[in-house]
Amino acid sequence: MRPIRFRLIRVLDWITYDGWVWLDGYELDARGDAVARRSIFVMKAGLRSAPAPVAVGQPGRKRAPNRRVTA
Repeated sequence: MRPIRFRLIRVLDWITYDGWVWLDGYELDARGDAVARRSIFVMKAGLRSAPAPVAVGQPGRKRAPNRRVTA
């Protein structure tokens, strides 16, 4: 299984197994742009923060900071 970059919208409050959680957000491409809306079921201990992507092209384009996790 390959890791994905994920922009977190919210942690869902669904009942699940201890140490696991449902996350709602967007899968990101290599540039940090959203490509698909996802709800993913992950083990909290397996999540890692990812560095912000480097802006490519479009001088002066500003992006809002995003919380990202990889699963």
